[in-house]
Amino acid sequence: MRSLLKTLLEIEGFAVVVVGDTQQEEKAIMEALQNEKPDCLIMDVNLRKASGINILKDIRKNKEIKNLKVIMSSGMDLRDQCLQSGADVFLMKPYMPDDLIKYLRSLERTNP
Repeated sequence: MRSLLKTLLEIEGFAVVVVGDTQQEEKAIMEALQNEKPDCLIMDVNLRKASGINILKDIRKNKEIKNLKVIMSSGMDLRDQCLQSGADVFLMKPYMPDDLIKYLRSLERTNP
């Protein structure tokens, strides 16, 4: 799924960095966010070795990246939990690629 999203977003003109799939997934994600300084993060609630909700909460506590735009996604309806934890957008799977691109473009316009 990551490689499909990467390809789709690159076709749409976005620069994409894929992070994760390590033994210390949460640490790898936080380090990449601080090093790469992306405009937006697209993250699933259920990661292989970490909780997306916990990472989202850590992002909001970190002064360097607390204003990062975050799109959360899940196959379960966790919209309220994600938004309360600080997500800017929640997408319920399966979602149409056009919906993701629409949200990315809207976040792009509101990014300071």
